[in-house]
Amino acid sequence: MADHARSDHPAVQSQLDRLAQLSPGSDVLGLSRISELLKRLDHPERHLPPIFHVAGTNGKGSTCAFLRAAMQAAGLSVHVYTSPHLVRFNERIRIADKLIDDETLAAVLKEVLDVGEDVGASFFEVTTAAAFLAFSRKSADACIIEVGLGGKLDATNVILNPVACSIAQLGVDHQFFLGNSPEDIAEEKAGIAKEKVPLLTQNYAPNIANRVKHIAEGKKAIWLPRGGAWEWAVYQNELHYRDEAGMIHLPLPRLNGSHQNDNAALAVAMLRHQKAIILPESAYKAAMGWASWPARLQHLSHGHLVRTLPVGAELWIDGCHNPAAAPSTAAFFQDHVEKEKKPFHLIMGMLANKDAEGVLQFFSDSQARFYAVPVPGHACYTPEALASIAEKFGMSARTADNPEKALQLITEEANPDNPPIIALIGSLYLAGSFLDANRTPPE
Repeated sequence: MADHARSDHPAVQSQLDRLAQLSPGSDVLGLSRISELLKRLDHPERHLPPIFHVAGTNGKGSTCAFLRAAMQAAGLSVHVYTSPHLVRFNERIRIADKLIDDETLAAVLKEVLDVGEDVGASFFEVTTAAAFLAFSRKSADACIIEVGLGGKLDATNVILNPVACSIAQLGVDHQFFLGNSPEDIAEEKAGIAKEKVPLLTQNYAPNIANRVKHIAEGKKAIWLPRGGAWEWAVYQNELHYRDEAGMIHLPLPRLNGSHQNDNAALAVAMLRHQKAIILPESAYKAAMGWASWPARLQHLSHGHLVRTLPVGAELWIDGCHNPAAAPSTAAFFQDHVEKEKKPFHLIMGMLANKDAEGVLQFFSDSQARFYAVPVPGHACYTPEALASIAEKFGMSARTADNPEKALQLITEEANPDNPPIIALIGSLYLAGSFLDANRTPPE
């Protein structure tokens, strides 16, 4: 599915318009086009600081956030490349700890497009080349690169010498590109493995772990799965992490959801199994509280739309868009609603190529009042179709033209003595448009 981007800056928008005209308009996998772009740019990817490369179906963005927080807590400067953006295209490229400014972004996009008009590169490939170009021109202590789609044929996999690679949670998503079986998807993700480079992974089912092990061995990578080379557990309200170098006791992550323990520990494992940069234990502890990743069980406490809600109401947003992410999101809200004993309202919009039924099945016991909305500017489920699926799982469902209208309906019917808990889920594009409307974009 095609990526989308708009900018208020004329020079950036001019290059985004060029990109829209030149790119094929959909996801394409393969390394030939990105390799040609980088060759014409004199290989900026070969002039980057120590690289941490992160793949996974879910959790890779949060893992990157923990990596960045730990490095910054140690006083290091970090380049970061992630996707997708939520509100501004600039969010994808962070140069030495700061979001890329519009002038630099316009310049690097123009440079990539000028040399590659005939390459037929995709939106993501051009963006990746632009990020590497920007990173190569500014010194930093480390570079964190998030895989876009898959791994083996993802544009970021032109990186030849990362200091550590990792795979976060694995699940079935993007089947058109990656295959229908968990084993096939694991093979694609494990394609980022490099010879003699540590490949840190979570604890997977035997059939998936065996496929990852096979790929890692074929690439002569150093496979370090959780449960073998490293492990973690929560004990007495702390995250206890251990590996061959010893044990460290960390605060629980500030990011909401028990699944963030997995992501935080994976970041710690990546950092402790490489030698390019060495962090003190204090940096790992600080990272647990510093790490921030918008639209992942994010509690919105202020903003234009939040002010329209009843006093005491809670508003949360989460980019829960596949069945692999849904269990942790549903479990969080089930526990939170039960604890607070408040009415629960679920607003959802989902792209047409996602498994809405696979997500909503995990909310069947939530007793949520359901509001189906479209995802603006994208091919998506109709609100009527989503409402029908929600009703199949026992939820009382309604449709609305947009999240703002859904919030209005919720507010009109709310009991002032028992204000509701509201969750917006289903698509990061929807979450981004909501953050924009709430006037609380990521920084």
